[in-house]
Parts: sequence; structure tokens; C-alpha cells
Amino acid sequence: MRHASDEPMSAPFSPAKQAATTDRLQQLLEGSYIDPETGAPVTIATRSLLIADSIAGDESALVDGLGFGHRLAVVSDPSTAAVLGARVEAALKGKYEVLSLVLPADPHADDMTVAKLRAAAGPADAYIAVGSGTINDLTKYASALDRKPYAVFATAPSMNGFVSLTASITVGGHKSTLPAQPPAGAFFDLGVLAAAPERMIRAGLGDSICRTTAQADWLLSHLLLGTTYRELPFDLLRDDEPQLLAQAEALLKGDLEAMRTLTRTLLLSGFGTAIVGSSAPASQAEHLVSHYIDMLAQPPSPALHGEQIAVTTLSVARLQHAMLAKPRMELAADREGAEEIAARFGKELADSVLEEFAHKRLNREKADALNHVLARDWDSIRARVAAVLLPLATIDATLRTAGAPRNPADIGIDRSFYEQALLHGREIRNRFTMLDLAAANGRLAPMLTSL
Repeated sequence: MRHASDEPMSAPFSPAKQAATTDRLQQLLEGSYIDPETGAPVTIATRSLLIADSIAGDESALVDGLGFGHRLAVVSDPSTAAVLGARVEAALKGKYEVLSLVLPADPHADDMTVAKLRAAAGPADAYIAVGSGTINDLTKYASALDRKPYAVFATAPSMNGFVSLTASITVGGHKSTLPAQPPAGAFFDLGVLAAAPERMIRAGLGDSICRTTAQADWLLSHLLLGTTYRELPFDLLRDDEPQLLAQAEALLKGDLEAMRTLTRTLLLSGFGTAIVGSSAPASQAEHLVSHYIDMLAQPPSPALHGEQIAVTTLSVARLQHAMLAKPRMELAADREGAEEIAARFGKELADSVLEEFAHKRLNREKADALNHVLARDWDSIRARVAAVLLPLATIDATLRTAGAPRNPADIGIDRSFYEQALLHGREIRNRFTMLDLAAANGRLAPMLTSL
């Protein structure tokens, strides 16, 4: 059962249809999407997908098509249970043995909660997540560890991880992106999504608009260091992103077509990461700054993940545009010692942070090698990276129109701490981004107040 929307399922793919079909989500579901770089057809693991104005009455039939077995662990929290979970459970109870797992309010996506969830799920044959960010990540990761399939009924369009291969789980205090599995089925009731809290809709917009900064950073790393880069994740989004930017205001007015576009964009972004086997196309400097906030802010930020990403994307985009405007680029080796980094992150986090940062830390030899590349190719590199960026005015106007957060105060973060996150977020993970280039060029610290 493969549906991209509530339209009838399309006829089998044929060469003639390939030329006429422009809906990349439908192509993925049919197996007719062609990788623009390799020319090979692309396959995805998610077997069933439905985006409909309403899925009321169809819940059991959607699960029936997945062949999950008789015992289902339905995972929700008090909010998502009230919105959709009770309805899903009621629809399934006539045919399945349902284990209702309603987590405490505001559950944390961490290793301890995963362990409790797995213990509670016990002999279930499969998991059903009813929720979005945290609920989906917890269920996705727990089901992967248990080697059981799962499906998700979304309750908010708040993030792009529904169909990805990873889950964002905090382990020992360190925010980590861990291998997981995609859902066998993913189901989206647009009426439910449009009624979600406005903050969660804005969060989904924030998690979508970071395509621009993530692609620029990923391409920069490829051109400088020869790391992997793929066009496929961005080709998938090519048609839907402009529509989303144009519909930002309508998202907050209950417009189902705008909600359909946001949902499609989140799914296409997630499929892009799943196909290439990495979160890199959708998670670069803007996410590193957000992870720093998650790990070290005291008190913790009250913001949703996507709300933070809206703010960090705007800051990183300012940095990227400013750095790409520089006619020359010369780098120096990192000067700060391991002891200083360890002290910043504290005893529990120090070892994992230092291990990640060591892979990309610039010593004199690495800096000299990069300077050779920059002396020869900086003009072509900055032209190619600039070509994938959205204009700053477009990012700012889109967020402003939707009433989304745009500065640290909007997400409850002190400006001085936010500047530390911009300065040191790059140390968390082995991804070379514009933060690293600016730091090695001596420009990051002086530019912090303008970001």
C-alpha cells in the first residue's frame, strides 16, 4: 500500500510516465524516482504513506496493510493521546491486542526513557508511535533496538525526522544522532496537523528552512576536504521548497494545502537523509549550535527543536553570506587546548566531545593543506556554495511572516550564552562547517555580535 496523498494510487511506472511525473514524493513511493547523479532508480524502506485531509476511520486499515502481527504497543504522551492516540487505539482494539503506553507528560528523548519504553513494550510484535518529534524518536530507536517494525501517526508537523534512518537521543547528557530505522508506514491527518499548537507548526517551518545552510555547509566540506556530497536530497526538495516559502503565512491560518506542502517538505527532507544514509543534508552548523544549547543551557531552553533551528539557521546564514563575500581566505591551526574544551563541556561530556572534535581539528599541517586549496580554488568554491543559499531577506521574511522565532530572546536564550553556542557548537561533532572555516580564519569571534 503506497499512497503519497489521498488521491487514488497511481498506475505502475512506465518510461512515458517518468517524463510526465514531477511529484518526487509519488515517484519515490512508486520506485520511479531517478537519482540525478547516478541515473539509477531509488528505493525507500517506508512501505505505506498517506497524507490526507482526514484519516478518521482508516486507522485500522492502514495498519492492516503493514503485516505487523497481532500485538501492538501504541506509544503516546498525554497530549498526543488526547489528540489522536485514543482514536487510533480504539480503531485497532477490535482487531489487535493493544498495549497502551502513554508516557509521562513532556517525555525526554534519552537513553533512560528508551530503556523504560522497551521494557514496557515487552512481547509486542510492533510499535505504533502517535506523536511527532520526541515520541517518534523514542519509538523509532526502541523499535530498532528490539528489531521490531514500527509505524507513526503524526500529530504535529514539527520536524523532518519522521522517515529518516536516525533518531535524536541524548545519551549520558550528549545529544546524539543514532542509527535507527524508518517507519514501515507514516500517516498524516492534515486536519490534526493544522490544529496543532502554532509553535509546533512554526517549528516544522524552522526545521525545513535550514535546507539552505545545511546544503551550503555540506557542499563547503566536500569542496574543501573531499567529503561525501550528494545532490539527491536537494533535488527532492526543488519543487516543494518555493511553495512552502510562499505559503508561510497560510500555515498559521489552518490552510490544509499549505499544511500539505509543509508535510511533503518534511517528508522529502527525511527521505533524502534516509537515501544517502546520513543526516548531513539536513543537519550542519545550525544544528550544532542548537545541540550546544540543548546540552549546556541552564536553565534549559523552553524552545522546541525547530524553533531553535529557525534562530540558528538565520545566524548561520548571516555568517555564510559574510564569509563567502571575502575575496581571500587563509586559515590558522586551532590554538585552544583539550583542557579548555573539556572544562567548557564538563566531565560527563568532555570525552565524547573531544573524540568528535579531534577528527576535524586543524593542526598546522592540515591548515597548510587547506590553505593550498583555498589559494587555488576559493573563488570557485565560494561561487558554488553561494549558489545554493537562499537570500538572507527571504529567510528573514519567511520566518517573520509566520511569526517564527528569529533571535535568541525569542527562544529564551541569553545573548551572551547564544554567542558561546555559536563560538563552540562546532566542537560537538565531526562535521566541518562554516563555523570551522570562520574560526580558523580568525573571523568567528569578532562577528558573533552580528550573528
